[in-house]
Amino acid sequence: MCIFCKIVNKDIPAHIIYEDESVLAILDISQTTIGHTLIIPKEHTENFLDCPKEILNKVTSVSQAIGNKIMSNLGAQGMNIIANVNEIAGQTIMHFHLHLIPRYDSNDGISISMRSADNIDLENIKNKIIKD
Repeated sequence: MCIFCKIVNKDIPAHIIYEDESVLAILDISQTTIGHTLIIPKEHTENFLDCPKEILNKVTSVSQAIGNKIMSNLGAQGMNIIANVNEIAGQTIMHFHLHLIPRYDSNDGISISMRSADNIDLENIKNKIIKD
């Protein structure tokens, strides 16, 4: 049983900030920034791409509500909402969850950057993606 399933089953304690029949929201023990929260479906599903749509909809709805509370009650200026898929992308617990990471200023220790690649054939990439 994965660690999130153990938390859902109350076998492991957590700082629960929201719970209903299908979703649990807990404070991340690492607190990348103050208020870093994990939104976890109670049903075990490995990642975002495997998550049934009805569960995904519930997770995103709860994430939006909790995210708004974090923004207003903790004074965050922004927020990163992250779902990692597989180890290569940083997923360390193979149970789908969203990270809500409040951002307070540009010196909060988080750096997310994306670079632009040169000479990319966008038409070719598009055709590969939409191919059946």
